[in-house]
Amino acid sequence: MTGGNTSLLVVEDDPFQRETVCAYLTGQGFAVEGVADGPAFRAAVEAAMPDAALVDIGLPGEDGFSLARWLRGQSPTVGIIMLTAANELVDRVVGLESGADDYITKPFEPRELLARLRAVMRRVGVDGKPAAPAPVANEPLAANMVRFGAAQLNPRSGILRCADGSEDQLTESELALIKLFLDNPNKALHRDWLLERISGDEEPEAFDRAIDLRIMRLRRKVERYPSRPMALRTVRGVGYLFDPEAV
Repeated sequence: MTGGNTSLLVVEDDPFQRETVCAYLTGQGFAVEGVADGPAFRAAVEAAMPDAALVDIGLPGEDGFSLARWLRGQSPTVGIIMLTAANELVDRVVGLESGADDYITKPFEPRELLARLRAVMRRVGVDGKPAAPAPVANEPLAANMVRFGAAQLNPRSGILRCADGSEDQLTESELALIKLFLDNPNKALHRDWLLERISGDEEPEAFDRAIDLRIMRLRRKVERYPSRPMALRTVRGVGYLFDPEAV
């Protein structure tokens, strides 16, 4: 992808940073509009839905988390990248839970921003429409495979045929996490319990929301539309539930 006529909306309250990002991305062939705050952002979206948005977290008034949630509610397919000056994991997690596809910490190299933007646009499609996923959920299960959301898993080899039709070799922790859900369908499983079980004899990760990041990565592989998960559902205040009927 080279940018083409892909439309981008940038909301950043710092004029210099906003103009710098807009100028760089315009030079890469994108159609870019920059705004300074939430009201201007909402007005721009209502005038024309962009293919992707770069959303600064630390805005005056309505923050980027709120804008990302609102934008995701307007479109399940628009690409969203959070821009944050904080290098803390909690901001990354909240940003992703708000409906963002990715985040980047300021200051960042322009080439890194471009690479992340292109990766997001590949996932949603160059024209802002979702790339048509392979009809995994509608196909009969291959030998030794089990269905998990819109994906198919070989529990022995750990190979996952993802929702988009690609194949992925799961890590040990990813495979262990899926097996826990398969063994406990339609049950709300607590975050701490999940993290303890997949950590084995090792010390569980200190950050108590680490399991959330693993679930988000897994959703990208097994959900037909990761921003609207059906198979791996969030149970507020508890953890996650696996619905074996969701495809």
